[in-house]
Amino acid sequence: MIDRLEKEVDMLERHLQVLKMVIENEPIGIVKMSNETGYPHHKVRYSLRVLEEENLIEPSSQGAIKTERTVEFVDELDGKMDEIVDKLEGMKIEDATEIEGGITVDDGSDQWMDEVYRMI
Repeated sequence: MIDRLEKEVDMLERHLQVLKMVIENEPIGIVKMSNETGYPHHKVRYSLRVLEEENLIEPSSQGAIKTERTVEFVDELDGKMDEIVDKLEGMKIEDATEIEGGITVDDGSDQWMDEVYRMI
């Protein structure tokens, strides 16, 4: 269950890294992004396609460039991330030893939340 969330967060991190590269280096192509990020070409291409479908970038003859929507998205991004973090915090089971006869579900390490924070 958490593995799927972690994979989605990893993919979101890659999409946002690609978007940041477009914003900072437009126009920029797949090869340069792949070389600078270390992501394989097919993963960069997929991220570019997702970003294009969201109207956050568009192709040009020299590489990807940002759109009018990019600025609005970036302005809203921190607030949306904060909302998601708050929601995840609310989902934590603080003291699972009291559930069903003392079965321990949470080892108290909060390792999975630390991983989410690291990725954001």
